[in-house]
Amino acid sequence: MSIAANLARVKERIAAAALRAGRRPESVKLVGVTKTVDSPRVELAVQAGLEILGENYVQEAREKISRFQGRVRWHFIGRLQSNKAKHAVQLFDLIHTVDSLKLAEELDRRAAAIGLVVPVLVQVNLAAEVTKGGVRVEKVRALVEQAAGLDHLRIRGLMTMPPYFDDPEQARPYFRRLRELSEEIAALVLPGAEMTELSMGMSGDFEAAVEEGATLVRVGTAIFGARP
Repeated sequence: MSIAANLARVKERIAAAALRAGRRPESVKLVGVTKTVDSPRVELAVQAGLEILGENYVQEAREKISRFQGRVRWHFIGRLQSNKAKHAVQLFDLIHTVDSLKLAEELDRRAAAIGLVVPVLVQVNLAAEVTKGGVRVEKVRALVEQAAGLDHLRIRGLMTMPPYFDDPEQARPYFRRLRELSEEIAALVLPGAEMTELSMGMSGDFEAAVEEGATLVRVGTAIFGARP
Protein backbone atom coordinates (compact mmCIF):
# COMPACT_ATOMS: atom_id res chain seq x y z
CA MET A 1 0.00 0.00 0.00
CA SER A 2 1.07 3.58 -0.56
CA ILE A 3 2.01 5.99 2.20
CA ALA A 4 -1.21 7.91 1.54
CA ALA A 5 -3.27 4.72 1.86
CA ASN A 6 -1.40 3.70 5.02
CA LEU A 7 -2.04 7.12 6.54
CA ALA A 8 -5.74 6.97 5.70
CA ARG A 9 -5.98 3.52 7.27
CA VAL A 10 -4.24 4.64 10.47
CA LYS A 11 -6.61 7.60 10.76
CA GLU A 12 -9.59 5.28 10.30
CA ARG A 13 -8.32 2.98 13.04
CA ILE A 14 -7.76 5.92 15.41
CA ALA A 15 -11.28 7.20 14.75
CA ALA A 16 -12.82 3.77 15.31
CA ALA A 17 -10.91 3.28 18.58
CA ALA A 18 -11.99 6.71 19.80
CA LEU A 19 -15.64 5.97 19.01
CA ARG A 20 -15.44 2.63 20.83
CA ALA A 21 -14.31 4.55 23.90
CA GLY A 22 -17.08 7.13 23.55
CA ARG A 23 -14.62 9.83 22.48
CA ARG A 24 -14.59 12.23 19.57
CA PRO A 25 -12.07 11.11 16.91
CA GLU A 26 -10.73 14.65 16.64
CA SER A 27 -9.65 14.49 20.29
CA VAL A 28 -6.74 12.27 19.18
CA LYS A 29 -3.83 13.76 17.25
CA LEU A 30 -1.58 11.64 15.05
CA VAL A 31 2.18 12.23 15.26
CA GLY A 32 3.92 10.69 12.26
CA VAL A 33 7.29 9.33 13.40
CA THR A 34 9.79 10.27 10.70
CA LYS A 35 13.02 9.00 12.26
CA THR A 36 15.24 7.70 9.39
CA VAL A 37 12.45 8.39 6.85
CA ASP A 38 13.82 10.36 3.90
CA SER A 39 12.32 13.69 2.94
CA PRO A 40 10.63 12.55 -0.31
CA ARG A 41 8.64 9.93 1.63
CA VAL A 42 7.80 12.45 4.35
CA GLU A 43 6.60 14.77 1.58
CA LEU A 44 4.14 12.12 0.40
CA ALA A 45 2.69 11.85 3.90
CA VAL A 46 2.43 15.62 4.30
CA GLN A 47 0.68 15.90 0.93
CA ALA A 48 -1.73 13.19 2.11
CA GLY A 49 -2.64 15.22 5.20
CA LEU A 50 -0.14 14.38 7.94
CA GLU A 51 0.04 17.52 10.10
CA ILE A 52 2.42 16.65 12.97
CA LEU A 53 5.85 15.09 12.53
CA GLY A 54 7.81 13.52 15.38
CA GLU A 55 11.59 13.29 15.38
CA ASN A 56 13.98 11.48 17.73
CA TYR A 57 17.19 13.33 16.94
CA VAL A 58 17.74 17.08 16.88
CA GLN A 59 20.23 17.03 14.01
CA GLU A 60 18.09 14.89 11.73
CA ALA A 61 15.07 17.03 12.53
CA ARG A 62 16.87 20.26 11.76
CA GLU A 63 17.55 19.15 8.19
CA LYS A 64 13.90 18.21 7.62
CA ILE A 65 12.40 21.22 9.36
CA SER A 66 14.08 23.59 6.93
CA ARG A 67 12.38 21.73 4.07
CA PHE A 68 8.88 21.62 5.55
CA GLN A 69 8.93 25.01 7.29
CA GLY A 70 5.46 26.31 8.08
CA ARG A 71 3.60 23.32 6.66
CA VAL A 72 3.55 21.02 9.68
CA ARG A 73 4.09 21.04 13.43
CA TRP A 74 7.15 19.34 14.91
CA HIS A 75 7.29 17.27 18.08
CA PHE A 76 10.45 15.97 19.73
CA ILE A 77 9.87 12.39 20.86
CA GLY A 78 13.37 11.02 21.49
CA ARG A 79 15.66 11.09 24.46
CA LEU A 80 16.87 14.66 24.86
CA GLN A 81 20.31 15.51 26.17
CA SER A 82 20.74 18.78 28.03
CA ASN A 83 23.34 19.96 25.53
CA LYS A 84 20.69 19.82 22.78
CA ALA A 85 18.14 21.87 24.74
CA LYS A 86 19.15 25.12 23.04
CA HIS A 87 18.23 23.72 19.63
CA ALA A 88 15.17 21.83 20.83
CA VAL A 89 13.41 24.94 22.14
CA GLN A 90 14.00 26.66 18.81
CA LEU A 91 12.86 23.81 16.58
CA PHE A 92 9.94 22.02 18.22
CA ASP A 93 6.34 22.88 19.02
CA LEU A 94 6.13 20.25 21.77
CA ILE A 95 8.81 18.26 23.60
CA HIS A 96 7.50 14.88 24.82
CA THR A 97 10.47 13.63 26.81
CA VAL A 98 11.27 15.74 29.86
CA ASP A 99 12.39 13.26 32.51
CA SER A 100 14.51 15.20 34.99
CA LEU A 101 14.55 18.55 36.76
CA LYS A 102 18.00 19.18 35.29
CA LEU A 103 16.63 18.92 31.75
CA ALA A 104 13.55 20.99 32.61
CA GLU A 105 15.72 23.76 34.05
CA GLU A 106 18.00 23.75 31.00
CA LEU A 107 15.02 23.98 28.64
CA ASP A 108 13.62 26.79 30.77
CA ARG A 109 16.93 28.66 30.65
CA ARG A 110 17.27 28.27 26.90
CA ALA A 111 13.65 29.28 26.30
CA ALA A 112 14.07 32.36 28.48
CA ALA A 113 17.09 33.43 26.44
CA ILE A 114 14.97 33.70 23.29
CA GLY A 115 11.76 34.88 24.91
CA LEU A 116 9.71 31.71 24.47
CA VAL A 117 7.44 29.64 26.67
CA VAL A 118 7.90 26.01 25.64
CA PRO A 119 5.20 23.34 26.03
CA VAL A 120 6.49 19.99 27.27
CA LEU A 121 5.34 16.59 28.44
CA VAL A 122 6.88 14.65 31.32
CA GLN A 123 7.99 11.18 30.24
CA VAL A 124 7.14 8.40 32.69
CA ASN A 125 9.00 5.08 32.77
CA LEU A 126 6.12 2.97 34.08
CA ALA A 127 7.99 -0.35 33.96
CA ALA A 128 11.28 1.08 35.30
CA GLU A 129 13.12 -0.20 32.21
CA VAL A 130 16.79 0.73 32.36
CA THR A 131 17.03 1.02 28.57
CA LYS A 132 14.38 3.74 28.37
CA GLY A 133 14.19 7.32 29.48
CA GLY A 134 11.50 8.61 31.78
CA VAL A 135 11.00 9.41 35.42
CA ARG A 136 9.85 6.60 37.69
CA VAL A 137 6.26 6.58 38.84
CA GLU A 138 7.01 7.51 42.43
CA LYS A 139 8.86 10.65 41.30
CA VAL A 140 6.43 11.92 38.66
CA ARG A 141 4.40 14.18 40.92
CA ALA A 142 7.49 15.88 42.36
CA LEU A 143 8.97 16.49 38.92
CA VAL A 144 5.74 17.97 37.57
CA GLU A 145 5.41 20.23 40.62
CA GLN A 146 9.00 21.47 40.23
CA ALA A 147 8.90 21.89 36.45
CA ALA A 148 5.51 23.62 36.57
CA GLY A 149 7.12 26.38 38.62
CA LEU A 150 9.54 27.30 35.83
CA ASP A 151 8.52 30.50 34.06
CA HIS A 152 9.36 29.43 30.50
CA LEU A 153 7.95 25.90 30.52
CA ARG A 154 4.34 24.76 30.41
CA ILE A 155 3.53 21.19 31.37
CA ARG A 156 0.89 19.89 28.97
CA GLY A 157 0.69 16.30 30.19
CA LEU A 158 2.49 12.96 30.30
CA MET A 159 4.15 10.56 27.86
CA THR A 160 5.11 6.90 28.13
CA MET A 161 6.57 3.98 26.17
CA PRO A 162 5.45 0.69 27.70
CA PRO A 163 7.47 -2.50 27.28
CA TYR A 164 7.16 -4.17 23.88
CA PHE A 165 4.51 -6.88 23.64
CA ASP A 166 3.31 -8.95 20.68
CA ASP A 167 -0.21 -8.61 22.07
CA PRO A 168 -1.24 -4.93 22.37
CA GLU A 169 -3.68 -5.86 25.15
CA GLN A 170 -0.68 -6.43 27.39
CA ALA A 171 0.24 -2.75 26.99
CA ARG A 172 -3.23 -1.59 28.01
CA PRO A 173 -2.58 -1.55 31.80
CA TYR A 174 0.36 0.83 31.22
CA PHE A 175 -1.81 3.20 29.20
CA ARG A 176 -4.49 3.09 31.87
CA ARG A 177 -1.95 3.79 34.59
CA LEU A 178 -0.62 6.83 32.74
CA ARG A 179 -4.15 8.22 32.45
CA GLU A 180 -4.72 7.65 36.17
CA LEU A 181 -1.43 9.40 36.98
CA SER A 182 -2.45 12.34 34.83
CA GLU A 183 -5.80 12.58 36.60
CA GLU A 184 -4.10 12.46 40.01
CA ILE A 185 -1.77 15.32 39.06
CA ALA A 186 -4.55 17.33 37.42
CA ALA A 187 -6.45 17.18 40.72
CA LEU A 188 -3.60 19.13 42.35
CA VAL A 189 -4.48 22.14 40.13
CA LEU A 190 -0.87 23.26 39.72
CA PRO A 191 -0.27 26.59 37.97
CA GLY A 192 1.81 25.87 34.89
CA ALA A 193 0.57 22.28 34.52
CA GLU A 194 -2.51 21.73 32.36
CA MET A 195 -2.38 17.91 32.03
CA THR A 196 -4.45 17.90 28.86
CA GLU A 197 -2.23 15.62 26.76
CA LEU A 198 -1.41 11.92 27.00
CA SER A 199 1.25 10.82 24.51
CA MET A 200 1.08 7.03 24.33
CA GLY A 201 0.65 4.33 21.73
CA MET A 202 2.74 3.41 18.70
CA SER A 203 2.20 1.37 15.52
CA GLY A 204 1.59 -1.92 17.33
CA ASP A 205 -0.70 -0.74 20.11
CA PHE A 206 -2.15 2.70 19.37
CA GLU A 207 -5.76 1.51 19.32
CA ALA A 208 -5.53 0.29 22.92
CA ALA A 209 -3.87 3.58 23.83
CA VAL A 210 -6.69 5.60 22.27
CA GLU A 211 -9.27 3.50 24.08
CA GLU A 212 -7.45 4.31 27.34
CA GLY A 213 -7.32 8.06 26.72
CA ALA A 214 -4.37 8.90 24.45
CA THR A 215 -4.55 12.35 22.89
CA LEU A 216 -1.28 11.93 20.93
CA VAL A 217 -0.27 8.66 19.24
CA ARG A 218 3.20 8.27 17.74
CA VAL A 219 3.01 6.15 14.59
CA GLY A 220 5.84 5.47 12.16
CA THR A 221 5.95 1.92 10.78
CA ALA A 222 2.21 1.71 10.10
CA ILE A 223 2.52 4.80 7.88
CA PHE A 224 5.98 4.54 6.32
CA GLY A 225 6.65 0.80 6.49
CA ALA A 226 9.38 -1.05 8.33
CA ARG A 227 12.68 0.77 8.80
CA PRO A 228 15.71 -0.72 7.07
